Amino acid sequence: MKTNSSATLLPAPALSPARTGLSWGLLGVAAFSFTVPFTRVAVASGGLAPLFIGSGRAVVAALLAAVALAVTRQRLPRGVQWARLAVVAGGVVVGFPVLTSYALTTASAGHSAVVIALLPAATAVCAVLRGHERPPARFWTMAAVGAVAAVGFASVQGGGLGGPHWSDLLLLGAVLAAGVGYAEGGLLARELGPWQTISWALVLSAPLMAGLAGLSMAQRPPAGTATEWAAFAYLGVVSMFLGFFAWYHGLAIGPMAQVSQIQLVQPVLTIGWAALLLGEPLTWPTVLGGLTVIASAALAVRTRLTRTRA
Repeated sequence: MKTNSSATLLPAPALSPARTGLSWGLLGVAAFSFTVPFTRVAVASGGLAPLFIGSGRAVVAALLAAVALAVTRQRLPRGVQWARLAVVAGGVVVGFPVLTSYALTTASAGHSAVVIALLPAATAVCAVLRGHERPPARFWTMAAVGAVAAVGFASVQGGGLGGPHWSDLLLLGAVLAAGVGYAEGGLLARELGPWQTISWALVLSAPLMAGLAGLSMAQRPPAGTATEWAAFAYLGVVSMFLGFFAWYHGLAIGPMAQVSQIQLVQPVLTIGWAALLLGEPLTWPTVLGGLTVIASAALAVRTRLTRTRA
């Protein structure tokens, strides 16, 4: 009996660019979700200074980036691209890692997620201002609801913002720095490539970060435990390097304002890892809040997808 095998030979339907961007963005967020808990682990005993952690992880990533760029013989950025890379480096290589490292010497991972939950909104605003995207009003409504839900969710777990504290100001500065760096990096990734963008930013900032790491080591020689060094290694290899491959690839495919909303699930993942790795409490209100955050992100993404297809 002859059988028709043509159905088995049909190619699988390709993902739309928007959904492809979301998939890469989600992979990047999953990698980043370990950053706060592992930073908290790295600073736990004080054996590794915050300045060493914030700058040293960038040095590790810069070494990997330099090797990758050399082996693949990437062309040098041109003209104004260097200035734009400096913006990326200032936001995601210098600003966010250093500021969060200092903040997490006193703030818990759960409490830190209260402020870092504002990052999707910051990235979306920067994407609109810098990338000239014009999401519909409904998207902004869903994004605002998602931001409020994310902050409320993290507050339940982290004990709320409470009174102003210096660590909250440091975290807010980190959010603003990362938002600018993400938006500029997403645009630049369309010209240089996703992993090339973060790699060149790391190489550009390497002299500064190596100097800061050396200064920190002179003031306080690092003496961390094996666990703290393992956390530091993750921060350098994944949080500072490999995670950006996926994240900037997703932002480059875009739309950036849409992909940025995937970050709304990051506080959910972060506090889940904090509960698992650090023993921070996890309650039913937290679980319900997490589901609300994910639903808000899904609605915002769905709104932008509908607009894209229209």
